[in-house]
Amino acid sequence: MIRNFVRVNLVALGLLVGPATAEEPFIVVQSTTSTQNSGLLDYILPGFEAETGIDVRVVAVGTGQAIRNAVNGDGDVLLVHSKQAEDQFVADGWGVERFDVMYNDFVLVGPKSDPAKVKGSTDIVAALTAVSDTQTPFVSRGDDSGTHKAEMQHWQATGIDPTGASGEWYRETGSGMGATLNVASGMDAYVLTDRATWLSFGNRGNLEVLVEGDPRLFNQYGVILVSPKKHPGVRSAAGQRFIDWLTGPNGQTAIESYKLDGQQLFFPNAK
Repeated sequence: MIRNFVRVNLVALGLLVGPATAEEPFIVVQSTTSTQNSGLLDYILPGFEAETGIDVRVVAVGTGQAIRNAVNGDGDVLLVHSKQAEDQFVADGWGVERFDVMYNDFVLVGPKSDPAKVKGSTDIVAALTAVSDTQTPFVSRGDDSGTHKAEMQHWQATGIDPTGASGEWYRETGSGMGATLNVASGMDAYVLTDRATWLSFGNRGNLEVLVEGDPRLFNQYGVILVSPKKHPGVRSAAGQRFIDWLTGPNGQTAIESYKLDGQQLFFPNAK
């Protein structure tokens, strides 16, 4: 089933409410741009929908915005990738329980000319330090997404605050991963991206993967049912059924089987 992103975002904004028909069971999943840009959800959700008859309407935004939307009650399930923020969401009572779903990793991409001389490094902190030292253009999502949160953690480890150079060598787009990669491609700039979005990104220009393999670049995804105690309108039974499917054999197999040009984009690891 083709995802109806326009309708979903109207629902999230409060401009369109209710199901398409009274008989149609559905849930709203607040998720990240990486699950949309990579094509993962378009690949796996038809299997769940065929098995259960439940329509899944995805709102794909940055993790920070997805969490805020869920706090506001604009969704039934949260599927994002910032474990610390997810744990806080549950601790604050907005979510019922968090479950690991899958993982991949982040990579630092940049121009093939590599003015910061970081190619082949497996140390993201040293690489970002080199980018700062050379004041080479770096593009950040700057949107409180899971990728942006991870990027800022790595900058914090360098002891450098790149936002002091905002608008100079450090550029913040406030946009999703695909749009940010487009800006980086146009500028021949460095950028941190999740590998799945990078593999599915077409407008690479002169960019290539320069830094990978640092354990600190591990990228875990989790899924949470929004608390029906906080928001009685949450479709908890259908939402939990989706979570059980996603973390169960059928969902995990679907995630594992999703590949692009022979490369696996996500690795299931539900416990």
